[in-house]
Amino acid sequence: MLLQLLRTHLRPYYGLLACVLVLEFAQVMASLYLPTLNADIINRGVATGDTGYIWRTGGLMLAVSAAQGACTVLATYLAARSAMGLGRDLRAKIFHRVGSFSEREVSSFGAGSLITRNTNDVQQVQMLVLMGCTMLVMAPIMAVGGIIMAVTRAPGLAWLIAVSVPVLLLIVGLIVWRMVPLFRSYQDRLDAINRVLREQLTGIRVVRAFVRERAETERFAVVNHDMAWVGERVGRLFVVLFPLVMLILDVTIVGVLWYGGHRVGSGDVEVGTLIAFMAYLMQILMGIVMASFMTMMIPRAAVCAERIGEVLAIDSSLTVAEDAVTAFPEPGSVEMRDVAFSYPGAEAAVLAGVSFRVAPGSTTAIVGSTGSGKSTLVSLLARLVDATDGEVLMGGLDVRRAEPEALWATLGLVPQKPFLFAGTVATNLRLGREEATDDELWAALEVAQARDFVEEMDGGLEAVIAQGGTNVSGGQRQRLAIARALVRRPDVLIFDDSFSALDVSTDTRLRAALAPATAGVTKIVVAQRITTVTDADQILVLDGGRLVGTGTHEELLGTCEVYREIVSSQLGQEVAA
Repeated sequence: MLLQLLRTHLRPYYGLLACVLVLEFAQVMASLYLPTLNADIINRGVATGDTGYIWRTGGLMLAVSAAQGACTVLATYLAARSAMGLGRDLRAKIFHRVGSFSEREVSSFGAGSLITRNTNDVQQVQMLVLMGCTMLVMAPIMAVGGIIMAVTRAPGLAWLIAVSVPVLLLIVGLIVWRMVPLFRSYQDRLDAINRVLREQLTGIRVVRAFVRERAETERFAVVNHDMAWVGERVGRLFVVLFPLVMLILDVTIVGVLWYGGHRVGSGDVEVGTLIAFMAYLMQILMGIVMASFMTMMIPRAAVCAERIGEVLAIDSSLTVAEDAVTAFPEPGSVEMRDVAFSYPGAEAAVLAGVSFRVAPGSTTAIVGSTGSGKSTLVSLLARLVDATDGEVLMGGLDVRRAEPEALWATLGLVPQKPFLFAGTVATNLRLGREEATDDELWAALEVAQARDFVEEMDGGLEAVIAQGGTNVSGGQRQRLAIARALVRRPDVLIFDDSFSALDVSTDTRLRAALAPATAGVTKIVVAQRITTVTDADQILVLDGGRLVGTGTHEELLGTCEVYREIVSSQLGQEVAA
């Protein structure tokens, strides 16, 4: 999965990577050439007292070192450009793919896991590319080149390399093999920490209301301890690796000095050659150390690449037809034909056999007990999920045949839990329509009964809204969300229990102002209060996922037992009678 991900998404950076390879090769060749020059200075210059040769060769060494430094800086810069570009592209593609998901896919991954995959996981792959360009390329060239140069300069000392290198490779391989499952477990525990922390921050009011601070602290401590435990095991392997590498390196150097010293004493090896051999040995072992460092990064990056690939590979259940159209033959009409919906693996359907039609410009209310499927029905209309059976038509067109952007442009949805983005009142309202003027924003606020508190806020339309709208009350969030939908000027307005946080007087004023402001607009209202829907042109009654009643308020009182029970529970027996 890692190779496939890199091969697919690094393609735009092949040119930069080719330049990095050339520069890294030049850098390694320079580092391999320097010990030879140093040996020549000692053997031919110092030994014979040839000062001119020493100056000439020393100047050449300085030039080679300067060229090596320039190659290193330029290669690192180009590698960073490639790695950061890859990270940017991956985050953009993940964000775009998640934006196309239905509620089903988002729920299957979980918001915390999706955030981790788009941040930490991408960062791990990004760091692998950066370090790989600067180390993974250099390490094998340096190790192999060092072996060739060392054997060429001092064949009699080559057996020291033949002993130390395999031992070092064996140790590195065993430790990396132990690290692979630990890195996978570490990422899973990172997901768990993000999930718990997100739940605690989102539900802080619930935690405090039920005095669950201690329990939530203990719950976080458990997942935090699990992650620390896995991290500690990874750290132990790191701690073991580098001392072993240094031990082998030091023992090898001692062997070279001891055995090489005897060879120098017997005249078989020159002093400069011995020093060059030690330099090459250091390069060989350092190449293996760099490769070992990279091999420790590869398992974690491979796990992260697999998690990223899962997001990019999954297809959204909201498919777009090849012949998708943008024109709706009957703007404003809404219809369901024998619609059913069930979640994967569920024993029973959430909705079954639902059929109704809403005429353009009319008002339809949807009522029912908790869990009857009202919000699911709204999600089907807005195509947040697709029906598992039957047809959902908007504007006389099956929503699965419509271009999604065109479909959503005809809708104005006020969700059950209104969400405001960090910014200002104006930026939130203009999410409905970017080109809306200030006068249009104030008009929408006035209809939504939000003008009074917005005028009192510091800055008016430019008043700051915190993320999620946490600096305004629940009722104010609902009214701002309603104003945002009104600014959109849609063909169909859907209110998913959008008046629940409003007091009775505000609710009455809002509905009175809404009727003339949305004349000709189809309105679908999910409501708990019967007083909110009594004047609707049509009321749909849901019970257990089935449509058990359709008609006006007066008609349903006489024909629908479920509706009479709802009315009786809210308005009293005399009204239901």
